[in-house]
Amino acid sequence: MDRNEGGEEGAVLTNRLRHLEKCQTRPFIMHAEQKQRIYSGWCPHCGEMHVLAADDAMDEARRLMLDLEHHGRVDFAVAEGQASPRFSTDYLFGPARGHMFGVLTGTDASGARCVLRAFSGQYNGCWRVEGWAPPLFDLDQYEAIAVPGDAAVKALGGRMERLSSDDPERKALKRERRALSQRLMKELHALYVLRDFRGNTAPLTDFFPRDRGVPTGAGDCCAPKLLNQAVLLGIRPTGLVEFYWGRENASGTRRHAQFYSSCREKCYPILGFLLCGAIS
Repeated sequence: MDRNEGGEEGAVLTNRLRHLEKCQTRPFIMHAEQKQRIYSGWCPHCGEMHVLAADDAMDEARRLMLDLEHHGRVDFAVAEGQASPRFSTDYLFGPARGHMFGVLTGTDASGARCVLRAFSGQYNGCWRVEGWAPPLFDLDQYEAIAVPGDAAVKALGGRMERLSSDDPERKALKRERRALSQRLMKELHALYVLRDFRGNTAPLTDFFPRDRGVPTGAGDCCAPKLLNQAVLLGIRPTGLVEFYWGRENASGTRRHAQFYSSCREKCYPILGFLLCGAIS
């Protein structure tokens, strides 16, 4: 976390420890009623709770639903004749199942109203789609680690498949692959940069217990992407909401065109910091 005064480091560390404790005990605050949806979190930087309601983002989310239904794709920024089949919404109703989508409303420095949109994670293997909030890391740096890393993990898997399940070499390769995967995830998570609305930054790894590590997918959900983009564009948020679009997930906990709260495990620990300074 960017700090200009070294004497504050002890207080910041204490707040971080309190933050991790609170994430294990504090109930996630997200009202079930759609008109009262509230995104909130405790910030280890200032020691306060920060809250952002859905408000007018609900209307913009419904407009996004209409756009998805009407266009049948997510690359709205390009002409229909130039649209890529890769960005068709048919992808969301097939074996890959649906995605979470999010909308943030706000105002820029001139007072003009702004609307930002995001999808969770990658869309059909793509981190960036024009018109949507980008990830919280430098994509070139990410791919420089992920591409060779994934290839190495798959190579070990291929060697394992050629051996019987009780072969000692196969068991050794399995341990090697697990260790490699864990190192790879740590390197990738180290690339994520969180920003608050006061000009501070912090690594994603600061917000999760070191003995358990960062949960898979943390920082890739819609809310973190939207708040990060709002900071970069100088937009002051006025509303935020997320919904699910596509075939229901395998566990049946996400259904088409329904609004949902941010996940407690991955988003709640970082929302407080991301929202710090958002509401003047």
